Amino acid sequence: MMSPQDQFRVGQGYDVHRLVEGRPLVLGGVEIPSPVGLDGHSDADALVHAVVDALLGALALGDIGQHFPPSDDAYAGMDSMIFLRRAVELVRERGASVVNVDTTVIAQEPKIGPHASAMRQRLAAELGIDADRVSVKATTPERMGAFGRQEGIAAQAIVLVASAQ
Repeated sequence: MMSPQDQFRVGQGYDVHRLVEGRPLVLGGVEIPSPVGLDGHSDADALVHAVVDALLGALALGDIGQHFPPSDDAYAGMDSMIFLRRAVELVRERGASVVNVDTTVIAQEPKIGPHASAMRQRLAAELGIDADRVSVKATTPERMGAFGRQEGIAAQAIVLVASAQ
């Protein structure tokens, strides 16, 4: 019989990217109308990157930079959903499945609420779970610090993974 610590694993992820002109703003796999976008080697989707890190962390598989190094030109401009797909494959290869995901976006602008449902749907489809098991929330930094000055956007994620054994 499996012990409780072998049945469930929790992972936490965090990512942050600077806002710059000339790039699309992609969060949770959804392009959001904005005069600025996130700067990074891939599409810089901080929300998806946080979820990927949480999945990898749940199974002690390192972090997104180890699996998709920013020094590798193969990942330049890449859709971060490809990273998420690979992280889900790694979870399944280990006989586990995603139970649920809870995320928070930290940004002064744009407002996330109008896009949260689309983000939930997109993340759920890639994770292979129902959208009611994916939470996308947001908070503003109340105009304090770098995020309050709209210099960047951060995202946090926590996941619960269950063993299929």
